[in-house]
Amino acid sequence: MRALTPLLLSSTLALTALPAAAQDVSDARIKELALEAILENPQVVMEAVAILQQRDAEEAEAQAQATLGNSRDRLERDPNAPVLGNPDGDVTVVEFFDYNCPYCRRAGGEVARLLDADDQVRVVYREWPILGEASVFATKAALASREQDRYVEFHEALMGATGRLDEASVMAIADGIGLDTDRLRADMEAPEVQAHIDTSMELAQSLGFSGTPSFVIGDMRAPGLVDADQLQEMVEAVRDGG
Repeated sequence: MRALTPLLLSSTLALTALPAAAQDVSDARIKELALEAILENPQVVMEAVAILQQRDAEEAEAQAQATLGNSRDRLERDPNAPVLGNPDGDVTVVEFFDYNCPYCRRAGGEVARLLDADDQVRVVYREWPILGEASVFATKAALASREQDRYVEFHEALMGATGRLDEASVMAIADGIGLDTDRLRADMEAPEVQAHIDTSMELAQSLGFSGTPSFVIGDMRAPGLVDADQLQEMVEAVRDGG
């Protein structure tokens, strides 16, 4: 920023020093002068970019903190979101995931380890299909399986699949665990299914997440794969008032 200010100042003084008749500088000439100034001082471009990036980061962080402060119930107590672990647990872990995300499949095992080690944790699943239409189909099928009380089993089967899930493989897995696939397809069109996806998208964006998996524990955000020990540390920090 130090190089930018003198440059702008010198340009302003040069213009104000011109006779009145010379004040009518054409737009083309102004652009030429600006380009000349940039070519002579290329660092000002990088400084301007850095300033904009910093401003964007600060705005994103402010938005995320506002969401954590104002949307706690939507994050942790949405009746349209699946809950695992202890429904009356003292700390809630919110996970955003996509069935076609390999890191989410690994994260599933870490969450299971956390639940095995801590019976006071409740986990809220936010299905966030961001890896294409196949992921959207898998998400809709998983959410629809709640109508047959098979969500957890189906979720684990989808997460345990090898390779990329598509419509055929999702329905094969559904059939393999005994779901009524005709009913499943019908229930996938229920408004609450799309509502869950829309809410996940809104919350994830407002929290500044750009990929899966991503976690929220208390006021802490953890984008990316987090192992069970790290999750436990964040849970304990919330319990300790951190």
